[in-house]
Amino acid sequence: MAILAWVMMGLAVWHFTIWLPDHFVGGIVGAFLAAIIGSVVFGFLVNGLGMPSRDEVDVLTALEGIPGSVIGMGIAWFIGTAREGAHATAT
Repeated sequence: MAILAWVMMGLAVWHFTIWLPDHFVGGIVGAFLAAIIGSVVFGFLVNGLGMPSRDEVDVLTALEGIPGSVIGMGIAWFIGTAREGAHATAT
């Protein structure tokens, strides 16, 4: 249940990328994957690389996915921006 909560929160945060310039590596799909992977990885790290039991899942478990999805999308955005800058100077 925790992974479902993290993935859904990453998906919810990903929807806000419509207000950002599309400089993500892989475009909007890359931002989607970065948000999902980032939220799940961060959720595992916060829980000590373990899976919370069904009884331990609550609203705070879902909120753990927010920083991970933002970090994941930030990394994808910076990599995409750097690649676009390198491509622009090469041509």
